[in-house]
Amino acid sequence: MNVLIVENRRELASVWQRHIERQGHRVLTARSQTAAIHVIQTFKPDMIVLNLVLSDGSALAISDFASFRLPETKVIFVTDTTFFSDGSLFAFAGNACAHVQAGTPPEDLAAMIDYYAASA
Repeated sequence: MNVLIVENRRELASVWQRHIERQGHRVLTARSQTAAIHVIQTFKPDMIVLNLVLSDGSALAISDFASFRLPETKVIFVTDTTFFSDGSLFAFAGNACAHVQAGTPPEDLAAMIDYYAASA
């Protein structure tokens, strides 16, 4: 399975990447909307781990683009804020399958990817 991680913090993305790769998945990372769009077009991820608050671009624009180009691709939104904590994110992003805190243990995030990929 192909997984795209879109995360501002390189070191956090690297930790997640290592855990997800241990599950046998191919992983690419991006730090901006432009880079993420390029990866979606070329790498065709099955799952996206997406920081909801990007410093360069819009997470919802990335999710929307992925939904249009790859309708089967699921998105796990990650945040360290309480924004969308009421669950309204699922009304804005039809491809959202989860919304978790950035402090979620990497092994739990990897397990979620396997779970949602299996249910697709």
